[in-house]
Amino acid sequence: MNLDSIEAKAQAWFNIVLSWAVSPQFYVQIIAILSAIFLAWLVYGVFVRRLPLLVQEPWSGSFFRIRTAIYKARKLLFLVFCVVFLWVASQLVFLAVGQVWLVKVAQSLAVVLLLYSVITRFIKNSFINGLFRWVGIPLAALYVFGWLDEIIVFLDGIAFEAGNIRVSIFTFARVVIFGSILFWLGKISNQSGQKVIRSKQNLDIRTRELFAKLFEIAVFLVVFLLLLQVVGLELTALAVFGGALGVGLGFGLQQIASNFISGIIILLDRSISVGDFIELENGKSGILQELNMRSSTLKTFDGKTIVVPNEQFITTAFTNWTHQDSLQRYDFEFSVSYDSDIPRVPEIIIGAISKHPQVLQEPEQPDCEIRKFADSGVVFGVEYWIDGIDDGENRVEADLLMMVWIELKKHNIQIPYPHREVRLIQGGI
Repeated sequence: MNLDSIEAKAQAWFNIVLSWAVSPQFYVQIIAILSAIFLAWLVYGVFVRRLPLLVQEPWSGSFFRIRTAIYKARKLLFLVFCVVFLWVASQLVFLAVGQVWLVKVAQSLAVVLLLYSVITRFIKNSFINGLFRWVGIPLAALYVFGWLDEIIVFLDGIAFEAGNIRVSIFTFARVVIFGSILFWLGKISNQSGQKVIRSKQNLDIRTRELFAKLFEIAVFLVVFLLLLQVVGLELTALAVFGGALGVGLGFGLQQIASNFISGIIILLDRSISVGDFIELENGKSGILQELNMRSSTLKTFDGKTIVVPNEQFITTAFTNWTHQDSLQRYDFEFSVSYDSDIPRVPEIIIGAISKHPQVLQEPEQPDCEIRKFADSGVVFGVEYWIDGIDDGENRVEADLLMMVWIELKKHNIQIPYPHREVRLIQGGI
Protein backbone atom coordinates (compact mmCIF):
# COMPACT_ATOMS: atom_id res chain seq x y z
CA MET A 1 0.00 0.00 0.00
CA ASN A 2 1.58 3.27 -1.18
CA LEU A 3 0.82 6.89 -0.48
CA ASP A 4 -1.37 7.27 -3.57
CA SER A 5 -3.67 4.40 -2.57
CA ILE A 6 -4.03 5.79 0.96
CA GLU A 7 -4.86 9.19 -0.43
CA ALA A 8 -7.40 7.67 -2.81
CA LYS A 9 -9.16 5.79 0.01
CA ALA A 10 -9.19 8.88 2.23
CA GLN A 11 -10.69 10.88 -0.65
CA ALA A 12 -13.35 8.21 -1.15
CA TRP A 13 -14.29 8.28 2.54
CA PHE A 14 -14.36 12.05 2.50
CA ASN A 15 -16.73 12.02 -0.49
CA ILE A 16 -19.03 9.54 1.29
CA VAL A 17 -19.13 11.66 4.46
CA LEU A 18 -19.67 14.82 2.39
CA SER A 19 -22.52 13.19 0.52
CA TRP A 20 -24.07 12.20 3.84
CA ALA A 21 -23.62 15.68 5.25
CA VAL A 22 -25.36 17.42 2.33
CA SER A 23 -28.13 14.87 1.83
CA PRO A 24 -31.70 15.71 2.99
CA GLN A 25 -31.93 12.29 4.70
CA PHE A 26 -29.03 13.26 7.01
CA TYR A 27 -30.71 16.47 8.15
CA VAL A 28 -34.05 14.71 8.60
CA GLN A 29 -32.38 12.19 10.95
CA ILE A 30 -30.59 14.97 12.86
CA ILE A 31 -33.90 16.78 13.34
CA ALA A 32 -35.60 13.52 14.41
CA ILE A 33 -32.87 12.79 16.97
CA LEU A 34 -33.01 16.29 18.47
CA SER A 35 -36.81 16.18 18.54
CA ALA A 36 -36.83 12.81 20.30
CA ILE A 37 -34.36 14.04 22.93
CA PHE A 38 -36.37 17.24 23.45
CA LEU A 39 -39.63 15.30 23.85
CA ALA A 40 -37.93 12.92 26.30
CA TRP A 41 -36.77 15.90 28.35
CA LEU A 42 -40.31 17.42 28.38
CA VAL A 43 -42.00 14.16 29.41
CA TYR A 44 -39.32 13.54 32.04
CA GLY A 45 -39.95 16.99 33.53
CA VAL A 46 -43.70 16.32 33.72
CA PHE A 47 -43.17 12.98 35.47
CA VAL A 48 -40.75 14.21 38.12
CA ARG A 49 -42.97 17.20 38.93
CA ARG A 50 -46.36 15.49 38.90
CA LEU A 51 -45.83 11.88 40.01
CA PRO A 52 -45.91 11.70 43.85
CA LEU A 53 -43.39 8.87 44.03
CA LEU A 54 -40.81 11.00 42.20
CA VAL A 55 -41.42 14.40 43.77
CA GLN A 56 -39.99 13.77 47.27
CA GLU A 57 -37.78 11.07 48.75
CA PRO A 58 -39.73 8.85 51.18
CA TRP A 59 -38.59 8.62 54.80
CA SER A 60 -40.94 5.97 56.21
CA GLY A 61 -44.24 4.23 55.62
CA SER A 62 -45.44 1.09 53.85
CA PHE A 63 -43.39 -0.30 50.97
CA PHE A 64 -40.57 2.00 52.04
CA ARG A 65 -37.81 0.17 50.18
CA ILE A 66 -39.80 -0.09 46.96
CA ARG A 67 -40.71 3.61 47.04
CA THR A 68 -37.10 4.53 47.81
CA ALA A 69 -35.87 2.46 44.86
CA ILE A 70 -38.40 4.14 42.55
CA TYR A 71 -37.32 7.58 43.74
CA LYS A 72 -33.64 6.79 43.21
CA ALA A 73 -34.40 5.49 39.71
CA ARG A 74 -36.11 8.74 38.63
CA LYS A 75 -32.96 10.05 36.95
CA LEU A 76 -32.96 7.02 34.70
CA LEU A 77 -36.34 7.97 33.27
CA PHE A 78 -34.77 10.52 30.93
CA LEU A 79 -32.64 7.85 29.27
CA VAL A 80 -35.61 5.47 29.15
CA PHE A 81 -37.70 8.10 27.40
CA CYS A 82 -34.82 8.82 25.03
CA VAL A 83 -34.67 5.15 24.00
CA VAL A 84 -38.46 5.02 23.51
CA PHE A 85 -38.76 8.25 21.51
CA LEU A 86 -35.68 7.43 19.39
CA TRP A 87 -37.30 4.11 18.51
CA VAL A 88 -40.49 5.93 17.50
CA ALA A 89 -38.38 8.41 15.53
CA SER A 90 -36.60 5.58 13.70
CA GLN A 91 -39.92 4.13 12.57
CA LEU A 92 -41.21 7.49 11.32
CA VAL A 93 -37.96 8.47 9.59
CA PHE A 94 -37.77 5.12 7.78
CA LEU A 95 -41.26 5.65 6.44
CA ALA A 96 -40.37 9.18 5.40
CA VAL A 97 -36.89 8.94 3.83
CA GLY A 98 -35.98 5.22 3.95
CA GLN A 99 -32.77 5.71 6.00
CA VAL A 100 -32.44 5.42 9.78
CA TRP A 101 -28.78 4.53 10.37
CA LEU A 102 -28.01 7.75 12.26
CA VAL A 103 -31.11 7.41 14.46
CA LYS A 104 -30.14 3.79 15.17
CA VAL A 105 -26.70 4.94 16.27
CA ALA A 106 -28.25 7.51 18.63
CA GLN A 107 -30.66 4.90 20.01
CA SER A 108 -27.82 2.44 20.58
CA LEU A 109 -25.81 5.07 22.47
CA ALA A 110 -28.85 5.80 24.64
CA VAL A 111 -29.21 2.09 25.47
CA VAL A 112 -25.53 1.84 26.42
CA LEU A 113 -25.77 4.94 28.63
CA LEU A 114 -28.91 3.51 30.27
CA LEU A 115 -27.12 0.25 31.06
CA TYR A 116 -24.11 2.11 32.45
CA SER A 117 -26.34 4.25 34.70
CA VAL A 118 -28.21 1.21 36.02
CA ILE A 119 -24.96 -0.60 36.80
CA THR A 120 -23.28 2.32 38.58
CA ARG A 121 -26.37 3.22 40.63
CA PHE A 122 -27.84 -0.12 41.69
CA ILE A 123 -25.11 -2.78 41.57
CA LYS A 124 -22.92 -2.32 44.66
CA ASN A 125 -20.98 -5.60 44.54
CA SER A 126 -17.54 -4.75 43.16
CA PHE A 127 -17.15 -8.00 41.22
CA ILE A 128 -20.55 -7.87 39.51
CA ASN A 129 -20.21 -4.12 38.93
CA GLY A 130 -16.83 -4.54 37.26
CA LEU A 131 -18.05 -7.52 35.24
CA PHE A 132 -20.99 -5.58 33.82
CA ARG A 133 -18.98 -2.41 33.21
CA TRP A 134 -15.99 -4.00 31.48
CA VAL A 135 -17.69 -7.00 29.86
CA GLY A 136 -21.45 -6.50 29.76
CA ILE A 137 -21.51 -2.94 28.41
CA PRO A 138 -18.95 -3.59 25.60
CA LEU A 139 -20.90 -6.70 24.56
CA ALA A 140 -24.15 -4.73 24.63
CA ALA A 141 -22.57 -1.96 22.56
CA LEU A 142 -21.30 -4.45 19.97
CA TYR A 143 -24.73 -6.09 19.85
CA VAL A 144 -26.74 -2.91 19.38
CA PHE A 145 -24.36 -1.73 16.66
CA GLY A 146 -24.59 -5.12 14.92
CA TRP A 147 -20.89 -5.97 15.25
CA LEU A 148 -21.06 -8.75 17.83
CA ASP A 149 -21.38 -11.69 15.41
CA GLU A 150 -18.49 -10.45 13.29
CA ILE A 151 -16.26 -10.02 16.35
CA ILE A 152 -17.11 -13.54 17.57
CA VAL A 153 -16.27 -15.05 14.18
CA PHE A 154 -12.99 -13.11 14.06
CA LEU A 155 -11.92 -14.15 17.58
CA ASP A 156 -12.95 -17.76 17.00
CA GLY A 157 -10.75 -17.80 13.90
CA ILE A 158 -7.62 -17.07 15.95
CA ALA A 159 -6.96 -20.48 17.51
CA PHE A 160 -4.26 -22.79 18.76
CA GLU A 161 -4.49 -26.39 17.57
CA ALA A 162 -2.65 -29.44 18.87
CA GLY A 163 -3.99 -32.72 17.52
CA ASN A 164 -7.72 -32.85 18.25
CA ILE A 165 -7.52 -29.95 20.72
CA ARG A 166 -8.46 -26.52 19.41
CA VAL A 167 -8.47 -23.47 21.69
CA SER A 168 -9.45 -20.13 20.22
CA ILE A 169 -9.30 -16.66 21.75
CA PHE A 170 -13.11 -16.65 21.89
CA THR A 171 -13.11 -19.98 23.80
CA PHE A 172 -10.48 -18.68 26.22
CA ALA A 173 -12.41 -15.44 26.82
CA ARG A 174 -15.62 -17.40 27.36
CA VAL A 175 -13.93 -19.68 29.90
CA VAL A 176 -12.44 -16.71 31.78
CA ILE A 177 -15.74 -14.81 31.92
CA PHE A 178 -18.05 -17.70 32.78
CA GLY A 179 -15.43 -19.29 35.04
CA SER A 180 -15.18 -16.09 37.07
CA ILE A 181 -18.97 -15.91 37.34
CA LEU A 182 -19.27 -19.57 38.33
CA PHE A 183 -16.58 -19.41 40.99
CA TRP A 184 -18.03 -16.18 42.37
CA LEU A 185 -21.47 -17.80 42.57
CA GLY A 186 -19.87 -20.88 44.13
CA LYS A 187 -18.12 -18.78 46.75
CA ILE A 188 -21.32 -16.90 47.61
CA SER A 189 -23.33 -20.14 47.74
CA ASN A 190 -20.67 -21.80 49.89
CA GLN A 191 -20.57 -18.93 52.39
CA SER A 192 -24.38 -18.74 52.60
CA GLY A 193 -24.78 -22.51 52.91
CA GLN A 194 -22.11 -22.84 55.59
CA LYS A 195 -23.66 -19.95 57.51
CA VAL A 196 -27.04 -21.71 57.49
CA ILE A 197 -25.48 -25.05 58.52
CA ARG A 198 -23.49 -23.50 61.37
CA SER A 199 -26.61 -21.71 62.64
CA LYS A 200 -28.33 -25.04 63.38
CA GLN A 201 -27.78 -25.13 67.12
CA ASN A 202 -29.64 -28.44 67.48
CA LEU A 203 -26.66 -30.16 65.80
CA ASP A 204 -23.36 -30.88 67.52
CA ILE A 205 -20.64 -28.40 66.56
CA ARG A 206 -18.49 -31.16 65.04
CA THR A 207 -21.44 -32.40 62.99
CA ARG A 208 -22.09 -28.87 61.75
CA GLU A 209 -18.46 -28.52 60.67
CA LEU A 210 -18.57 -31.88 58.88
CA PHE A 211 -21.74 -30.95 56.98
CA ALA A 212 -20.27 -27.53 56.16
CA LYS A 213 -17.14 -29.20 54.77
CA LEU A 214 -19.14 -31.66 52.67
CA PHE A 215 -21.32 -28.82 51.37
CA GLU A 216 -18.21 -26.88 50.35
CA ILE A 217 -16.88 -29.91 48.45
CA ALA A 218 -20.23 -30.45 46.70
CA VAL A 219 -20.53 -26.79 45.65
CA PHE A 220 -17.09 -26.59 44.06
CA LEU A 221 -17.56 -30.00 42.41
CA VAL A 222 -20.73 -28.69 40.75
CA VAL A 223 -18.89 -25.51 39.71
CA PHE A 224 -16.09 -27.61 38.22
CA LEU A 225 -18.53 -29.77 36.21
CA LEU A 226 -20.37 -26.69 34.91
CA LEU A 227 -17.05 -25.14 33.90
CA LEU A 228 -16.23 -28.30 31.92
CA GLN A 229 -19.52 -27.87 30.07
CA VAL A 230 -18.67 -24.23 29.32
CA VAL A 231 -15.30 -25.28 27.92
CA GLY A 232 -17.05 -27.86 25.79
CA LEU A 233 -15.50 -31.00 27.29
CA GLU A 234 -17.71 -34.05 27.57
CA LEU A 235 -18.08 -35.71 30.94
CA THR A 236 -16.65 -38.91 29.43
CA ALA A 237 -13.34 -37.04 29.20
CA LEU A 238 -13.22 -37.10 33.01
CA ALA A 239 -11.82 -40.63 32.81
CA VAL A 240 -8.70 -39.29 31.13
CA PHE A 241 -8.62 -36.34 33.48
CA GLY A 242 -8.97 -38.68 36.47
CA GLY A 243 -5.97 -40.69 35.31
CA ALA A 244 -3.92 -37.52 34.90
CA LEU A 245 -5.06 -36.34 38.33
CA GLY A 246 -4.00 -39.65 39.85
CA VAL A 247 -0.53 -39.30 38.38
CA GLY A 248 -0.37 -35.71 39.64
CA LEU A 249 -1.37 -36.81 43.13
CA GLY A 250 1.34 -39.43 43.04
CA PHE A 251 4.02 -36.86 42.27
CA GLY A 252 3.36 -33.24 43.10
CA LEU A 253 -0.06 -33.06 44.77
CA GLN A 254 0.30 -35.62 47.54
CA GLN A 255 0.60 -32.94 50.21
CA ILE A 256 -2.60 -31.23 49.04
CA ALA A 257 -4.43 -34.56 48.96
CA SER A 258 -3.00 -35.50 52.36
CA ASN A 259 -4.19 -32.24 53.94
CA PHE A 260 -7.59 -32.63 52.32
CA ILE A 261 -8.08 -36.19 53.58
CA SER A 262 -6.67 -35.24 56.99
CA GLY A 263 -9.31 -32.51 57.30
CA ILE A 264 -12.07 -35.04 56.69
CA ILE A 265 -10.53 -37.48 59.21
CA ILE A 266 -10.32 -34.72 61.83
CA LEU A 267 -14.01 -33.96 61.40
CA LEU A 268 -14.98 -37.61 61.57
CA ASP A 269 -12.90 -38.64 64.60
CA ARG A 270 -13.86 -35.45 66.48
CA SER A 271 -10.42 -34.98 68.01
CA ILE A 272 -10.68 -31.20 67.59
CA SER A 273 -13.51 -28.79 66.86
CA VAL A 274 -14.01 -25.08 66.36
CA GLY A 275 -13.61 -23.23 69.65
CA ASP A 276 -11.05 -25.64 71.16
CA PHE A 277 -7.82 -24.26 72.58
CA ILE A 278 -4.99 -26.11 70.80
CA GLU A 279 -1.33 -26.18 71.74
CA LEU A 280 0.97 -27.51 68.99
CA GLU A 281 4.10 -29.56 69.45
CA ASN A 282 6.28 -26.53 68.68
CA GLY A 283 4.73 -24.58 71.58
CA LYS A 284 2.42 -22.33 69.55
CA SER A 285 -1.16 -22.23 70.73
CA GLY A 286 -4.50 -20.59 70.01
CA ILE A 287 -8.25 -21.04 69.66
CA LEU A 288 -9.34 -23.02 66.59
CA GLN A 289 -11.29 -20.61 64.38
CA GLU A 290 -11.74 -22.49 61.08
CA LEU A 291 -11.38 -25.97 59.60
CA ASN A 292 -10.79 -25.49 55.89
CA MET A 293 -10.14 -27.93 53.06
CA ARG A 294 -6.35 -27.58 53.21
CA SER A 295 -5.56 -26.07 56.59
CA SER A 296 -6.93 -24.98 59.95
CA THR A 297 -6.70 -21.54 61.54
CA LEU A 298 -5.66 -20.85 65.12
CA LYS A 299 -6.22 -17.39 66.62
CA THR A 300 -3.78 -16.47 69.39
CA PHE A 301 -4.62 -14.19 72.31
CA ASP A 302 -2.27 -11.52 70.98
CA GLY A 303 -4.21 -11.22 67.72
CA LYS A 304 -2.02 -13.36 65.47
CA THR A 305 -3.36 -16.01 63.10
CA ILE A 306 -1.59 -19.37 62.80
CA VAL A 307 -2.35 -21.42 59.68
CA VAL A 308 -1.74 -25.11 60.38
CA PRO A 309 -1.83 -27.79 57.62
CA ASN A 310 -4.45 -30.40 58.48
CA GLU A 311 -1.85 -33.16 58.11
CA GLN A 312 0.00 -31.82 61.16
CA PHE A 313 -2.94 -32.76 63.42
CA ILE A 314 -2.66 -36.35 62.16
CA THR A 315 1.10 -36.89 62.09
CA THR A 316 2.28 -34.88 65.12
CA ALA A 317 1.27 -34.59 68.77
CA PHE A 318 -0.77 -31.66 70.02
CA THR A 319 -2.63 -30.73 73.19
CA ASN A 320 -6.34 -30.00 73.11
CA TRP A 321 -6.90 -28.12 76.36
CA THR A 322 -10.69 -27.89 76.04
CA HIS A 323 -11.57 -31.07 74.12
CA GLN A 324 -14.04 -32.67 76.55
CA ASP A 325 -13.74 -30.56 79.68
CA SER A 326 -13.03 -26.86 79.99
CA LEU A 327 -11.87 -27.16 83.64
CA GLN A 328 -8.11 -26.67 83.96
CA ARG A 329 -5.64 -26.86 86.86
CA TYR A 330 -2.76 -24.40 87.12
CA ASP A 331 0.00 -23.79 89.63
CA PHE A 332 2.68 -21.25 90.47
CA GLU A 333 5.46 -20.94 93.07
CA PHE A 334 6.65 -18.32 95.52
CA SER A 335 9.22 -18.20 98.34
CA VAL A 336 9.26 -16.95 101.92
CA SER A 337 12.22 -16.45 104.23
CA TYR A 338 13.28 -19.03 106.79
CA ASP A 339 12.46 -16.59 109.59
CA SER A 340 8.74 -16.65 108.70
CA ASP A 341 5.99 -18.57 110.45
CA ILE A 342 6.11 -21.41 107.90
CA PRO A 343 3.10 -23.46 109.20
CA ARG A 344 0.77 -20.42 108.84
CA VAL A 345 1.67 -19.68 105.20
CA PRO A 346 -0.60 -22.34 103.54
CA GLU A 347 -3.62 -21.27 105.55
CA ILE A 348 -3.08 -17.57 104.72
CA ILE A 349 -2.56 -18.17 101.01
CA ILE A 350 -5.46 -20.61 100.57
CA GLY A 351 -7.84 -18.22 102.28
CA ALA A 352 -6.70 -15.38 100.03
CA ILE A 353 -6.82 -17.06 96.62
CA SER A 354 -10.18 -18.75 97.40
CA LYS A 355 -11.75 -15.28 97.27
CA HIS A 356 -10.93 -14.89 93.58
CA PRO A 357 -14.21 -15.25 91.59
CA GLN A 358 -12.66 -17.51 88.94
CA VAL A 359 -10.95 -19.94 91.31
CA LEU A 360 -13.14 -23.05 91.69
CA GLN A 361 -13.72 -25.24 94.75
CA GLU A 362 -14.50 -28.26 92.57
CA PRO A 363 -13.17 -30.72 91.51
CA GLU A 364 -10.51 -29.77 94.10
CA GLN A 365 -10.11 -26.86 96.47
CA PRO A 366 -7.10 -24.55 96.12
CA ASP A 367 -3.97 -25.97 97.70
CA CYS A 368 -0.70 -24.52 99.00
CA GLU A 369 2.19 -26.80 99.95
CA ILE A 370 5.93 -26.75 100.47
CA ARG A 371 7.86 -27.64 97.33
CA LYS A 372 11.48 -27.42 98.52
CA PHE A 373 13.99 -25.72 100.80
CA ALA A 374 16.03 -23.43 98.59
CA ASP A 375 19.19 -21.49 99.32
CA SER A 376 17.42 -18.22 100.09
CA GLY A 377 14.07 -19.41 101.43
CA VAL A 378 11.26 -21.94 101.52
CA VAL A 379 9.52 -22.52 98.16
CA PHE A 380 5.73 -22.97 98.23
CA GLY A 381 3.55 -24.16 95.36
CA VAL A 382 -0.06 -23.08 94.80
CA GLU A 383 -2.49 -25.23 92.79
CA TYR A 384 -5.95 -24.08 91.71
CA TRP A 385 -8.72 -24.94 89.24
CA ILE A 386 -10.49 -22.53 86.86
CA ASP A 387 -13.06 -22.90 84.08
CA GLY A 388 -11.19 -21.97 80.89
CA ILE A 389 -7.71 -21.05 79.82
CA ASP A 390 -5.51 -18.91 82.07
CA ASP A 391 -4.41 -16.66 79.25
CA GLY A 392 -5.72 -13.85 77.10
CA GLU A 393 -8.67 -12.24 78.86
CA ASN A 394 -8.42 -14.28 82.07
CA ARG A 395 -4.91 -13.71 83.48
CA VAL A 396 -5.94 -15.39 86.74
CA GLU A 397 -2.37 -16.16 87.75
CA ALA A 398 -1.41 -12.47 87.64
CA ASP A 399 -4.31 -11.64 89.98
CA LEU A 400 -3.36 -14.44 92.37
CA LEU A 401 0.28 -13.39 92.51
CA MET A 402 -0.81 -9.88 93.48
CA MET A 403 -3.12 -11.31 96.16
CA VAL A 404 -0.24 -13.44 97.54
CA TRP A 405 1.99 -10.38 97.71
CA ILE A 406 -0.65 -8.36 99.58
CA GLU A 407 -1.33 -11.15 102.09
CA LEU A 408 2.37 -11.70 102.77
CA LYS A 409 2.89 -8.00 103.37
CA LYS A 410 -0.14 -7.88 105.62
CA HIS A 411 1.24 -10.67 107.85
CA ASN A 412 4.81 -9.34 107.79
CA ILE A 413 6.08 -12.37 105.91
CA GLN A 414 9.10 -11.51 103.80
CA ILE A 415 9.86 -12.77 100.33
CA PRO A 416 13.59 -13.57 100.29
CA TYR A 417 16.06 -12.36 97.73
CA PRO A 418 19.71 -13.35 97.32
CA HIS A 419 22.25 -11.55 99.49
CA ARG A 420 25.86 -11.07 98.46
CA GLU A 421 28.63 -10.22 100.89
CA VAL A 422 31.77 -8.61 99.55
CA ARG A 423 34.95 -8.56 101.72
CA LEU A 424 37.98 -6.46 100.96
CA ILE A 425 41.20 -8.07 102.11
CA GLN A 426 44.11 -5.74 102.63
CA GLY A 427 47.68 -6.75 102.27
CA GLY A 428 46.79 -9.76 100.22
CA ILE A 429 49.31 -11.83 98.32
